[in-house]
Amino acid sequence: MKLYHSPGACSLGIRILLELTGAPYETAIVSLARGEQRKPEYLALNPKGKVPALLRPDGSLLTEYPVISLWIGRNFPAAGLLPAGPDGEYRALELVDYVVSSLHMRGSTLAMRPAKFAPDDPAMQEVLRRHGQEAVRDGFARLAERLGQADWFFDRPGIADAAVFYLLDWRAQIGVEPPPALEAFHARMAALPEVQRALGR
Repeated sequence: MKLYHSPGACSLGIRILLELTGAPYETAIVSLARGEQRKPEYLALNPKGKVPALLRPDGSLLTEYPVISLWIGRNFPAAGLLPAGPDGEYRALELVDYVVSSLHMRGSTLAMRPAKFAPDDPAMQEVLRRHGQEAVRDGFARLAERLGQADWFFDRPGIADAAVFYLLDWRAQIGVEPPPALEAFHARMAALPEVQRALGR
């Protein structure tokens, strides 16, 4: 397997999942800051021009965070990245999609990069930033409630935990302080040796 990853991007979550499987894989760095996702050689591989992208052992490329995380969970069952049973899997995917589609795309993106959507209007940028922050603040509260007093969102660190972790890793850039339960969760995740390796530490 080969993961196309940009440090600081949501592909960190996929790298964490690959580390949790213990399976061998390569990492190819695609620097979003330098615009490498738009270079012809990367677009030839992934016309969407984004990360994460996972080149599988059969030579096919898989894109989109929820789908890649599901594929990893199903193909490495011993890692326990998916809860047991169909309903457990549905609930994990429900949480992953909430993080990616609502809190990431409609929350943190606006909070961190409002100029992308209103390049010539500083007042509108501030409106967008606050809107994104409010979406993330509400999401953090929901996630903290869902976590409760548990260490992990399901029985052990899995696809949902990796998604929540990458979002929490952006908290300073977003400008929203998570509830104590999520800060403690982030610290537990960050202490795992697999997460340390994914972070390059």
